[in-house]
Amino acid sequence: MGIKSNRILASYFNRFGATGTDAALVPVYTEATGGIISDYTDSGTHYRAHIFTSSGTFVVSQVGGGGGPSDVEYLVIAGGGGGGCGGGGNAGGGGGAGGLRTNLSGHPLTGSALPVSIASYTVTVGAGGAGAINNSGGNVSPGVDSYFGPPSAPDGITSAGGGNGGGNEPAAPATSGGSGGGGGGVTSYSGAAGNTPPVSPPQGNAGGTGYNSSPYVGGGGGGAGGRGFSDNPSDPNPGSANGGLGVQVAIAGLAADTTGVGALNPGPGQYQWFAGGGAGGSYNGPAGEGTGGVGGGGNGGNDGGSDATSGVPSTGSGGGGGGSSSWGGAGGGGVVIVRYERDSAASTAKATGGVISYYGGKTIHSFTTSGIFHNPTSLTVDYLMVGGGGSGGSNNGAGGGGGGVISATSQPLPASPRPVVIGAGAVALRGGPSTNARVDGADTTWNSLTAGGGGGGGSYNSNRAGGTGRATNGSGGGAAYGGSGGSANSSGGAGGAGAPTGAPGYGSGGGGGAGGAGAAGSNTAQTAAAGGIGTPNSILGTSYVWGGGGGGVNSGGNGGAGGTGGGGGGGCENSYTAGAGGTGGLFVGGDGVKAPSPDPGANIGGDGASSTGGGGGGGGAVGNGDPGARGGSGGSGIVLIAYPT
Repeated sequence: MGIKSNRILASYFNRFGATGTDAALVPVYTEATGGIISDYTDSGTHYRAHIFTSSGTFVVSQVGGGGGPSDVEYLVIAGGGGGGCGGGGNAGGGGGAGGLRTNLSGHPLTGSALPVSIASYTVTVGAGGAGAINNSGGNVSPGVDSYFGPPSAPDGITSAGGGNGGGNEPAAPATSGGSGGGGGGVTSYSGAAGNTPPVSPPQGNAGGTGYNSSPYVGGGGGGAGGRGFSDNPSDPNPGSANGGLGVQVAIAGLAADTTGVGALNPGPGQYQWFAGGGAGGSYNGPAGEGTGGVGGGGNGGNDGGSDATSGVPSTGSGGGGGGSSSWGGAGGGGVVIVRYERDSAASTAKATGGVISYYGGKTIHSFTTSGIFHNPTSLTVDYLMVGGGGSGGSNNGAGGGGGGVISATSQPLPASPRPVVIGAGAVALRGGPSTNARVDGADTTWNSLTAGGGGGGGSYNSNRAGGTGRATNGSGGGAAYGGSGGSANSSGGAGGAGAPTGAPGYGSGGGGGAGGAGAAGSNTAQTAAAGGIGTPNSILGTSYVWGGGGGGVNSGGNGGAGGTGGGGGGGCENSYTAGAGGTGGLFVGGDGVKAPSPDPGANIGGDGASSTGGGGGGGGAVGNGDPGARGGSGGSGIVLIAYPT
């Protein structure tokens, strides 16, 4: 779902000279709706960008230049590939970045124009591929294609999903795609090809080659800006296991100021970097794994205790490769951005910071990553703040609590720059009783206000109780079998209690949501515990729900539904049905994952949705100490600030 822009009415006017017969036309500018809208001025030219981080529709209601077709500028990036891992002394290659295609004027990768008319255009945003989660290097997948164009014609713009990294090859090879995955280590498998299928200019690059000498490192995945790197001296890009470089495409705003769009390149201190390759993993401890390519690529993991990291969401970057027993990272989801020029008389913001949009007579600043809101003059504002969601438990796990939600309207705000800190969602741990500690979400802060992080969900056998919500408003995490649900603070919902001991089964509770408690676990119910509902807010013009709790797991490992408000669904064993993620804000929490038959340990709860504060879903289990079980991670928070335009 997207934020509907306000429609600025424009039409032709005849301007007559002294004779009354000479006519000149006042320019008419394109108007459209869909996605998250960013209005900005660059070097005296006014632009509107529509940012799609999930699939939707771009609806053109007026075409610039007199009613005929008019070109728009676009950026279409597919989902990045997952990183590999492998057993038997092997190491995984990094995932390749999703294909990147753009026609931004003056960019080195500028390609085909895309004329538009008054019509609706399909926007499909490809998901990132799954990272490898077992010692054979399997259960890894490439990224998914993204598309922008007419709904029933082949002449739109398609970017290909990134190839996944190789693992225990040849059984789990690297695959080709927008950019290719890196080859597995030990056996020195080559990286897969990029720019597949071929387009001009190329949408990506090949992955690097694995290396069969200590420390046995996988090759880096390819990026939009270059081939993946490799420790193998015979590789065309030798010298490290780093992911291939991404590129900057400054289409959504001023590069230094547009926080939350693309990844940050700390070198120039600018955002809007995309499609970095995932780094290769290392087998021999923490010695040789690579760093993800600039643009959001995931870092490599090792067999010294560190899993690889995932690609940054909404950048199309590849996930990092793992080691022999560490997991590969997931690929980052793609993004589609469409931009066009606007009238110089368009509304001008009275403050800076975040992504700026206009709706219902209000100017809205949206912060999905930390930044600074600066109002040079006094304003009267509405605001919404959401903390980071807690993670789900890892083993017969309970749902994580949703982040705290606070809001107000018509508040005086004296002139000043004020830091905005966005609370991160809790990153879930995996494994058996020795690694199933609770993990709470982080706080979101602005203007001396705090939206607390949600409490982490409990796990069976240790840390059964749910975590207490942070600050004064975070929701409590659910409890595993035999534990008590985490309490909320002065507001928010409590986590559901675990099923009582002394009866068969290991039912766990749902995480609390900002608008209600999570359901209690049960030893007998066929439906697993649902996460608590979030709380609604209409600051964006539509009443979305924020801060939902994650779902728990029932006595047989059946995953519960995440609460509306962005909570993730619960994971489950293979004979049961995984829980569905809840809808929240502009995004939907991850569904629970059903364990595939060849790998019964892969019981992963769904992640809370990004920028909603949703709690992560609980992980399932086969047995009481399943090392492959993992809860879902919590969703990050958000800050929205609105004032009269």
